[in-house]
Amino acid sequence: MTQYGFLGLGIMGNPMAANLVRAGFQVVVWNRNPAKCAPLVALGARQGGSPREVAAACDITFAMLADPAAASEVCFGPEGVLEGIGGGRGYIDMSTVDDVTARTIAEAVAERGGRFLEAPVSGTKKPAEDGTLIILAAGARALYDEAAPALDTMGKKRMYLGTVGQGARMKLVVNAIMGGMMAALCEGVALGQKGGLDGAEILEALDAGALANPLFRGKGPMLLQGEYPTSFPLKHMQKDLRLAVALGDELGQPLHCIAAVNETFKRARMAGHADEDLAAVFQVIKQ
Repeated sequence: MTQYGFLGLGIMGNPMAANLVRAGFQVVVWNRNPAKCAPLVALGARQGGSPREVAAACDITFAMLADPAAASEVCFGPEGVLEGIGGGRGYIDMSTVDDVTARTIAEAVAERGGRFLEAPVSGTKKPAEDGTLIILAAGARALYDEAAPALDTMGKKRMYLGTVGQGARMKLVVNAIMGGMMAALCEGVALGQKGGLDGAEILEALDAGALANPLFRGKGPMLLQGEYPTSFPLKHMQKDLRLAVALGDELGQPLHCIAAVNETFKRARMAGHADEDLAAVFQVIKQ
């Protein structure tokens, strides 16, 4: 039976790894804070001592990390993945990073005799728990095919996008659009409420027409309640918007709307909402 590793057990990684274990896969887990491994071990996973140890012991190792810095540290740092990869073993990084970081990791893994696939996901905590993520993969096609059973356990749809970097770019496009939609919803609700409209009726009107969508349906009630339980941390959305703006610079594509939305999320992060759900951007918009 294929042995899988899973590095990073945060808001997304924990339920993703749990779905693999519950589906009967053999999984070795690691997290920077070892205590987060305990619930997975209770489910039947085995705990690894380092990324190097996990990568050396497993046929395919997944990673779900916070940002490019964390992805690079887990790969290149002391006791990192590079020290354990090789022999044709696979490394699938599902973190949201920029295309340059993805290619740098891919090249290093290949030089050590491993295979690499980037596979960032579209979806937040609930889809991660339900196994309904959308997986945006690029890189080693054979590894993509080999990992299909595990990928299909974590997601409801997967796309193979070609060479490494294209998965990262697709994820940034998706999240840039989502950030813009979130900011537009917040501005619209704030405008309506200041104009004397009932917030619930604003959401009802949106949901009845062409603007109906799962994002508004899920986040809209948070705006009215003023409570933002974290499904997708605001700091991670701001990171993704920043990376999208940088990609626009790289490709010479003007991003007037996305750049403005990035500044709004940046202000919300600096105002103390970094660890709340991305819907908390409403707190600075309504002011």
